[in-house]
Amino acid sequence: MVSTSQGYVMDMTSGYPYPLGATLDDDGVNFSLFSAHATKVVLCIFDPTGQIEVAQYIMRDQTRQIWHCHLSDAQAGLLYGYRVFGPYQPELGHRFNHHKLLLDPYAKKLVGTLIYHSALYGYDIDATKEDLSFDTQDSAPYLPKAQVIDCGFVKDIPITPLNISLARSIIFEAHVKGFTQQHPDVSLQQQGTFAGLASPQIVDYLQNLGITCVELLPVHGFFDEPFLIEKGLNNYWGYNSIAFMAPHSAYLSGQGDIAEFRQMVSTLHSAGIEVILDVVFNHTAEGNHLGPTYSFRGIDNASYYRLLPNEKRFNINDTGCGNTFNLNHPQVLMLVMDSLRYWVEVMGVDGFRFDLASCLGREAYGFDPGSGFFDAITQDPVLCKVKLIAEPWDIGPGGYQLGNYPVAFSEWNDRYRDAMRRFWRGDSGLLPEFAKRFHGSSDFFEHNGRGPSASINFITSHDGFSLHDLVSYRDRHNLANSEDNRDGHQENCSSNYGIEGECDDVVINAIRDRQKRNLLTCLLLSQGVPMLLAGDESSQTQQGNNNAYCQDNPIGWFDWQQIDWSLVNFTAQLISLRKRFPMLCHQAFIHKPEALFDNGLAWFNRQGEAMTKSYWCEHHTRTLSVILIGNLADADVGAVAESTEALLLMINADELPHTFALPQLPHLRYWHCLLHTQDSEPVVDASQHVSLMSRSLMLFHTEFSRSN
Repeated sequence: MVSTSQGYVMDMTSGYPYPLGATLDDDGVNFSLFSAHATKVVLCIFDPTGQIEVAQYIMRDQTRQIWHCHLSDAQAGLLYGYRVFGPYQPELGHRFNHHKLLLDPYAKKLVGTLIYHSALYGYDIDATKEDLSFDTQDSAPYLPKAQVIDCGFVKDIPITPLNISLARSIIFEAHVKGFTQQHPDVSLQQQGTFAGLASPQIVDYLQNLGITCVELLPVHGFFDEPFLIEKGLNNYWGYNSIAFMAPHSAYLSGQGDIAEFRQMVSTLHSAGIEVILDVVFNHTAEGNHLGPTYSFRGIDNASYYRLLPNEKRFNINDTGCGNTFNLNHPQVLMLVMDSLRYWVEVMGVDGFRFDLASCLGREAYGFDPGSGFFDAITQDPVLCKVKLIAEPWDIGPGGYQLGNYPVAFSEWNDRYRDAMRRFWRGDSGLLPEFAKRFHGSSDFFEHNGRGPSASINFITSHDGFSLHDLVSYRDRHNLANSEDNRDGHQENCSSNYGIEGECDDVVINAIRDRQKRNLLTCLLLSQGVPMLLAGDESSQTQQGNNNAYCQDNPIGWFDWQQIDWSLVNFTAQLISLRKRFPMLCHQAFIHKPEALFDNGLAWFNRQGEAMTKSYWCEHHTRTLSVILIGNLADADVGAVAESTEALLLMINADELPHTFALPQLPHLRYWHCLLHTQDSEPVVDASQHVSLMSRSLMLFHTEFSRSN
C-alpha cells in the first residue's frame, strides 16, 4: 500500500472475490475486480472532490482471475478507480496501461464529468503508429470516479408490484431528459431528471393518456463519443453505455442520490405505470481499436470484447459502434446478469428492452436462440419473471432475426411498422401484409408457441421520424447532425402530401391530421402490444430529423407549449377503447373466420362480403373491413359472460372516397359509431351503407346475445 495522505490510510486485508464490485459491509468495503490477463491491480482512492488521488492499494489476492481486497473502516461515499498492469500488445489483444485510471464495471454511481483529453487514450493519438504506440499521460484528472454506495435505501422506498400482463400493456417510449426538460410546471432542479419524470404534472399526463408502462431510453451511465464532442454535439439518446449499474449522473437532481431512481419507480407504480429500461449490452463507449480507454479496454480488452480471431488488434463490429461486448465470456455474461438483477431487485424496474439483441445471442458460429445469454435469462429466478423485449437485429452476418427469439421474449416488429406506414401512404398490393400485421404477425411468432403479445407493434420509435414528421416530410433533414445529411434512414415510407415540411395549406394539413389518427387507430386496435413514441400523441416534430441521437436541444425535446390536445384526447380515447375490449388483446392467434362468434376475427371487402383469395389479390384495392368479437368478460380472468360485443373497423386508405356496406351477419345489425377520422360526422343510411372519405376509417360497436 502507498498512501499520499495520512488521513486516508486504511487497513487492507485479502477480502473476498464475490460479489464483484465495491460492497459495503459492517467492517468496511470489499473491492473485487475480474481480469484474466492482468499482472497487477491497484485500487486508487480519491478525496471527496475526486481530483486528488490520496491512496493506492495493491490488490495482492487473486481467486480464479478475480482480484480482491477489503479496506477496514472504509465507508459509503468513498471515491475510487483502478490502475491495471499487464502487457501492452495490441496485436495480441492486450491494451493494459497503468497510466490510465479505470472505472469499475460494477460501479453503482459515477461522480464527476468526463473531460475529453488525449490522456484518455492508451496510445499517443498523434503517433504515426496510432494504437501501436504507448501513452504515459495520467487520465485520472479527466475521468469521473466510481463511488461506494449503500443500497440500504431499498427498504425505505417500497414498490408495489403491478404485474400488468404484457398483452394488456400500453408502452410509452420516452427519454428521461427530453420528456421533462421543457415542462413549465416542473421545477428547474427536476427538469430533465428521474425526479422530473415522477413529478405530479408528468404522472398526471401519463395517467390521463392511459399509459401502463414507460420504456425509457438508456439510463445507464454513458459518455459522449469523441467525434460528437469535436463537433460541439453530444450523445442525447444515450446508446453509448460505460457503467451498467450506475444511473446516468445528468439525470439525477439535487445532490444526485441514486435512490431518486427507485423513488421514481415507486411513484410511477403507485400511479399504475410500470418501468422498462432500454439497455445497451452489445457495445460500450470505448469504441473501436482507436477509441479511448475508460474501463473494460484497460481492465482486460481480450476478455471483455470480441476480437477478430486472426487480427486481435481489431474489434469485431457487429454493432456498427466500433466494438462488440463479449457475452461469450462467462465473467462478462455474469456482469450483464448481475446488472439486470440489480435494476430489478434494487431499483425496482419491470423489464428490459435489449438494444441490438442479436449481438447478445451470437455464439462463435452465429446467432443462436439457445445461446448462453438467452439460457441464462430463461433460467434466472428473478429475470424470468420480468418483461423481456428484443430489438431483433444487428448489422452483423445473419443479424436480422425477427421471430427467432426464445419464448420468453417479445420483439420490436419493424415489419408491422413498415406495413402500416406503406399501407396508409397508399402503396399498392398491401392488403395481405396489412392484415397479417394487424392480426398479430402469427407468421413470425406462432411457430414456437408464442401469442400476439410477442409482437411489439410500433409506427415510430426514437430511431426515425416522429409521427408528425412521418406525414409531413418525404426526405430526412439531418443537417443539424453535421454529417452532411448522410446519416439516418434514407427510406422512411413517409409522405409529405404535396409540400415538404410545415405548411399553411388547409387541405394538406387535413390529410396529415387524418393520417396521424389513422395510424394511431391501427396501432391501438391491432393484435399485439402497442408502443407509442412520446410526443406522437401530441404532434411533436423533430423538424424532419430522422436521427436525432445528438440533438440534446428543442429538436429532440418534448415541447409542452405546442401540444395538439385534440390528438392527445383522440389517443386517450383509443387507449380507453383498447382497455375496454378484451378482444383487442387476444392471448392466442385467431385462425378460423368461421368461428367468428367464438371470440374471433374476420375480414370483409367494402361490399360487406367475406374476403376471398381473389379479393386479397386485388393489387390496387386499398379498402377493407375487419370484425372482432369477444365476450364482455375480461378474457384474462376467465370469467363467463352471457352477452358478447363486436367491433367493426372500416378502412379506406385510398385517395378517393368509397361507400362501404355493413356486413350482414346474424345478431350484428345495430352498429354504433365509436370513433372515426373523417372531417365531418359520418352517416349510416337506411340501406346500411356508409361513405368514407379518402384516407379515413370508422370504428363501430354492437353488443348482442346469441340467445336472441
